[in-house]
Amino acid sequence: MDCVFCKIVRGELPAKKLYESERIIAFEDINKVAPVHALVIPKAHYDSFIALPDTESELIVELHRAIQEVARLIGVADTGFRLVTNNGKTAGQSVFHLHFHVIGGRTLELKMG
Repeated sequence: MDCVFCKIVRGELPAKKLYESERIIAFEDINKVAPVHALVIPKAHYDSFIALPDTESELIVELHRAIQEVARLIGVADTGFRLVTNNGKTAGQSVFHLHFHVIGGRTLELKMG
């Protein structure tokens, strides 16, 4: 795949890694919307959460555990954080590789719409 996140997974683009396992990687978002903003992604390419097949239930559990660990590592597990994934262009997805934003480090407003 030629997507930017696949290039990060392959080491072709730099990223400040925060966490890595056999199937998952987490790194700082370069377009932070808060003081703390990490991305957690599967190394395998899936366009979005909705594209993740039911057969990947183990990966969903691994993503859950990775998100918990990343929240601890970046210091927001106890203070609070927002977990976001966008599905599709109209939802604001700009990189079409499944990813979760872990956002915190300040009080976050909820803007819908």
